Amino acid sequence: MVANEGGGVGLPSRPWARRTALGLAAAALLGSAAAWWAQQPDVLYDTTPVARADIEASVAAIGTLQPQRYVDVGAQVSGQVMRLLVQPGAEVKKGQLLVEIDPSVQQATVDGARAALAGLRAQLAEQQAQHLLAQRQHARQQALQPLGATTLNDLQAAEATLASAAARIDHLKAQIEQTQASLKADEARLGYTRIYAPMAGTVVALEAREGQTLNATYQTPNILRIADLTTMTVWTEVSEADIRRLKVGMPVYFTTLGGQADATARRWHSRVRQLLPAPPTPEAKAAGGAGAQAAASKAVSYTVLFDVDNADGELMPQMTAQTSFITAQAQGVLAVPLAALQPLPARTSPTAEGPTHSARVLRTDGQIETRPVQVAVKNRHLAEVRSGLQEGERLVTGERPARSGPQRFKL
Repeated sequence: MVANEGGGVGLPSRPWARRTALGLAAAALLGSAAAWWAQQPDVLYDTTPVARADIEASVAAIGTLQPQRYVDVGAQVSGQVMRLLVQPGAEVKKGQLLVEIDPSVQQATVDGARAALAGLRAQLAEQQAQHLLAQRQHARQQALQPLGATTLNDLQAAEATLASAAARIDHLKAQIEQTQASLKADEARLGYTRIYAPMAGTVVALEAREGQTLNATYQTPNILRIADLTTMTVWTEVSEADIRRLKVGMPVYFTTLGGQADATARRWHSRVRQLLPAPPTPEAKAAGGAGAQAAASKAVSYTVLFDVDNADGELMPQMTAQTSFITAQAQGVLAVPLAALQPLPARTSPTAEGPTHSARVLRTDGQIETRPVQVAVKNRHLAEVRSGLQEGERLVTGERPARSGPQRFKL
């Protein structure tokens, strides 16, 4: 050591002494760092507290809104549309006139049938007069025959004339009845040229135009559709993997497209009304071959129906409904992330009421404890814990190395 002018002690003036001092200082620093590093844990744990929450297990599906009650109004006679008295969106009452079709052909048919009926009635009156005359002649022949004033041939001729007149009357009456029946059908077809609303509702579709010619020879052409929009039915397609989880009366809710971006998106609630027993489009039965393999590999879905009130008119036909069928739910229960649980093998669950999963708990002393827990309601993210955990405990959800590189400093 060398004393300086101020009387203090400085570093050695020789180079080897200075290097030795620097080495000792670096060794002390490295030793302190190594001691600090050694005290750090090898693994860091990601944890989450056991807290209370609401859990809802559901089956998601996509549905389409349709009016619960609607009717397609068609034309039962051919002809040109003369007047179309409604437009899409119009509110109509039951019995209101909607469409008028050119009645010229039907009117001519009715007029012809009425004229034919009048002619037959005139013939009947004439034949009834002939029958009355034949009755009188027959009576006169019967009165003269005991007196010998007439022959047997004249009497028989009178009887034949009377019977023939009666038969002609019966024939004309039958013709009149036939013509009356035809006239009723013709008058009905004439009435079909004026189409009235069969129910009250809203015109939701219009498929004809004024001046259009309708051909009802082979099938009934649709003109418009009337629907009651106060109650809507959601036709939901549910996969065969989930259909067994659904039951009639199960609660369900849905939202419409565009509402997900809004935190206050409206939900419509209802209950399942019906599960249709067959797919909406039955698979064609193929007799083996590639067609059968393609049909077997195709996913099958079943239709589930439920109704919802639409008094405010917010829902419209053909809207898409993003549906959730609630299979189970619990409120204010202990909940943990499902990813933090490990299912137990079947042999370690002796009863249905026993533990179903295991969980790792970070204790206050930093140690990890594996516990069996019983899980009840669960969805894709959370699970209800019936036993095995306490509120506030920290559950291990993941782990990662605390540091990279060598675990110890080596001097």
